[in-house]
Amino acid sequence: MRRLLKLFVLVIIPLFILAACGGQANNGTTSSSNTTQSSSSGNTARSNLRFVVVTHGQASDPFWSVVKKGVDQAGKDMGVKVEYQSPDKFDMTAMSHLIDAAVASKPDGLVVSIPDANALGPSIQKAVAAGIPVISINSGSDVAKKLGILVHVGQTEYEAGYGGGERMGQAGVKHALCINQEVGNAGLDARCKGFSDAMQKAGAKVDVLAVNLADPNESQQRIQAKLTSTPDVDGLMALGPTGATPALAALRSMNKVGQIKLATFDLSPEVLQAIKKGDILFAIDQQQYLQGYLPIVLLTLYRTNLNTIANPVLMTGPGFVTKDNAEQVINLAQQGTR
Repeated sequence: MRRLLKLFVLVIIPLFILAACGGQANNGTTSSSNTTQSSSSGNTARSNLRFVVVTHGQASDPFWSVVKKGVDQAGKDMGVKVEYQSPDKFDMTAMSHLIDAAVASKPDGLVVSIPDANALGPSIQKAVAAGIPVISINSGSDVAKKLGILVHVGQTEYEAGYGGGERMGQAGVKHALCINQEVGNAGLDARCKGFSDAMQKAGAKVDVLAVNLADPNESQQRIQAKLTSTPDVDGLMALGPTGATPALAALRSMNKVGQIKLATFDLSPEVLQAIKKGDILFAIDQQQYLQGYLPIVLLTLYRTNLNTIANPVLMTGPGFVTKDNAEQVINLAQQGTR
C-alpha cells in the first residue's frame, strides 16, 4: 500500500501539477490533537513546515481514524510536522474555535472539513486572509472555491448519493429510508438529496430518518420503530458506519436481513464483513485515507515549490465495495488504510 502511495506521489501528483503550474492550538474541546514529527530524512525546508488538520470527525471514529492515519503517514513521508484536531462531538461552534486557534498559531498550511459553511466560513476566510494556504477535505466541495480554498480533496456528495440511489433502484427497492446521523451536516444532506433524486427517477420514494450519532442503541430503536410503523419500507441507506451499524442491528433483531436491503456510505471492519456475508448490499467508498494523505503532500509541494492543482476538486470517490471485491478491501482495512 505504501509503495502504491509513493508511486502516486512521485508520478500522478506531478501530472496534475504540470497541468496546473501556474505549536499546536487547543481550546479544550478537542478529542484528538497529535503531532507527527518530521522524518530524519526530511530536508531542512520541509522539516520546518507545520500543517494543522481540523475536521468535524473524531480520530476515535472508524472512518476518521483512517483519515488521521493518512495524515500521519503523509507527515512522515513528506518530512513535515502535522497536527490533527477535532471537537469531541459534532459541534460547529467548537470547530470554528479550533480553526481560529489554528490560524492564531500561524501554521504553514491548514486542512479543514466543511460540514457547515455558514458556521465555519468566517473562520476559514480568516485563515485565507492571513496568507495561510487552505485545503478542504470530505465535506465542502461546493463552497471551497468561494472561500478561497486551494483545492478540495474528496467526492462530490450529491453525485455519490445519486449513484447509490441508482444501484438501490436497480436492486428493486421501492420505499427507502435515508438514515442521517448528523442532521445539519451539508455533506450528508447532499448525499440524501442525491439518493432521493435517483430513487424517485426509478419510481421509488425516500423518507429521511434522523438518528443519534452518539447513541447506537437509541438509533437502533428509532430505526426499528420506523420499520414497524412503515411496513412497506424495503430499503435502508445509511450515510456512514455509525448509521449502518444500528441499522444492521435493527434488521437482525427483526429478522429482516435480506428482506430489507441495506447499503451505506463509507467503510468499517463491520461493514466490510457484512458486505462479504451478504447482509449489506454495497458501500460507497470515498477512500478517506487519501483525504488525509493527499492534502499534506499538496501543501508541502505548495510551500516548497508553489505547485497547485488545476481542478477545484481532486476526486477520491465514489467507488463501490460489493460482495465481489469485499475480500480485497478487508485485507487493506486490517492495515488501517481503508
